[in-house]
Order: sequence, then C-alpha cells, then structure tokens
Amino acid sequence: MKKLSKYTLSFMLAAGLLAGCGSDKAAPEKEEKANQPKESEQAAFPVTIKDADGKEVVIEEKPKRIVSLIPSNTEIAYELDLDKEIVGVSDNDNYPKEVSSKEKVGGMEYNIEKIIGLDTDLVLAHGSAHNAKEGFKQLEEAGIDVLVVNDAQNFDEVYDSIKMIGKATGTSDKAEDIVTDMKEDLTEIAEKAKAIKKEEEKSVFIEVSPAPEIYTPGKNTFMQEMLDLIHAKNAAADQDGWGQMTEEAIIKKNPDVIITTHGYYTQKPVEEVLSRKGWETITAVKNKDVHDVHADLVNRTGPRLVEGVEELAEAIYPDVFKK
Repeated sequence: MKKLSKYTLSFMLAAGLLAGCGSDKAAPEKEEKANQPKESEQAAFPVTIKDADGKEVVIEEKPKRIVSLIPSNTEIAYELDLDKEIVGVSDNDNYPKEVSSKEKVGGMEYNIEKIIGLDTDLVLAHGSAHNAKEGFKQLEEAGIDVLVVNDAQNFDEVYDSIKMIGKATGTSDKAEDIVTDMKEDLTEIAEKAKAIKKEEEKSVFIEVSPAPEIYTPGKNTFMQEMLDLIHAKNAAADQDGWGQMTEEAIIKKNPDVIITTHGYYTQKPVEEVLSRKGWETITAVKNKDVHDVHADLVNRTGPRLVEGVEELAEAIYPDVFKK
C-alpha cells in the first residue's frame, strides 16, 4: 500500500514536530492535514470495476501516474482534469495540445518496458486492442492496474466509458457532470432539429476513407445515431456497422449530401469528390453539397463527439444550425 505508507510517514513526521515544538501547535496540525488525502478520496478507494474484458479490476488507491493507450481515453482523462496524472500517451494522441509533452508509449504496438519504467499506477487500455492481451498481462504482473475501457458504439456507451474512467481515477463526480453536459447539449441540438420536416430530411453519405477503398458507417454506429439526432438519413443505413462500399453503389444511392472525414490526411477532399468521374450525376455533387468534417470530432468516442454532431448539423442543414 504505497499511499498508506506515505501518509503514515507524514503523520509520524507531523507528530514528531508537534512533540518537539509544543509552543506552536497550529503549524504542525496544518501540515498533518495537508498531507492527508481528502475525505472524498479516502472514501472512494478501493474500487472494483468490471472492465470491457469482463475482468474485475481492483484499484486500491487513487492513481497518481496514468498511461493512456488510445486518444479517446486521453481526451476523457483530460476532461476529468487528470492532466497532471497523465504521464504517457499513445503515438496517435494529438488533443489537447498538452499531450505533445507527454511520453509516447507506442501506436499499434506498445512499449511495455517504457510503460513500466514510467512507474505507472494505472493503464487505460481499450476494447479495440485485441492483439495486446499478452502485453496487458505483463503489465499486470509488474503490479500495474490495467483497465480495458469499452469500445463505445453509441452515446450511451461513450457515457459508460467516461463514468468508468471517472470511477477508476476518483473523479466520478466530474464524470457525471461531463455526461450531464453532453446530454443537455445533445437535447438542444435535437430541439433545433425538430424544425426539419420529414419531407425535408436529406440523405447523407459519410466517407471516412477516400477512393479507391471507400468506407462508411452503417446502422448500429454512433455516426448513425448522430444523423438520427439531426433528422438526416444515412445513405448507407442498409449495411450493419462500418463497411466498404463501391463507387457504383454510392452513385446509385444518390445522396443529397456527402460528408468526408479524411481531410486531415488527404489533400482537398471536397474538390477530389467533386471531380470524380461518373459522380457528376449525384445530387450532392451537382449541388456542390460536399463538406469535410474534422475526423476526430466524429470518430473519436469522447466528450468532443457533441462538437462533431454540431459540425455535421451545420454542414447538412446550414439554415437551421448555422451559428
């Protein structure tokens, strides 16, 4: 119990000072209180959490050194005001800008030795990392708590992720506040969407990777949920989950709007879509209703998903949602 021994030592030191300086009792008493954990933190731990792998993770003390292995976990942790506790992040982390100063521990493969060397208390892993189980086992054998956060596929599951990380880090109250704020913001967006009549709803094709291998979200994805919220029809709703679609199939769908989310690594994605041979018959292309939306806002399952919904809404229904 590293934390317990530290606070016991602090208490003994404070008591010694008190005995040696009987003429000034107030100062040692303040020092003793300053070295004690907050009452709420004492009550919060230990905690037992059933993670995304179905494993019961027992976290004995409030983590002081955290490594996050995926950007969505990192964004949640920063929103929970855990910036000082975060000591390592993945190579793919880019938000907030402060992550650039954190140690990088790998991308698709993690540097287990480096994570251990960072004197890590807690690793925030992710349900999508199917090939990292052996590495997680090594971390656990080194005495590090590994929490596998669920691979969220809708807003309710995103809320679960936030609450799980909040519970693991002693920030449950803050996590509840974040979830409440997200729900309130989405309610406001939904209220605005009521102005869109059924016959005015637009069909939307979302392109998450460019030609020749075009991938798009179908039903049972959080992007489907986003479109439903703003009264837009997913042109790929007849497919389940994330999948590839041929250009011929997309042309046949004839969407009213095309949204790309790969502008961060492809040059001029809107212009590229508008110039595709054979696509000139698509309503979205004829009307130049093609827009690039920041991928991290609509693909990354964290608190900024609400901003992603707002960007989608403004692109698809500018008259209704434009600020």
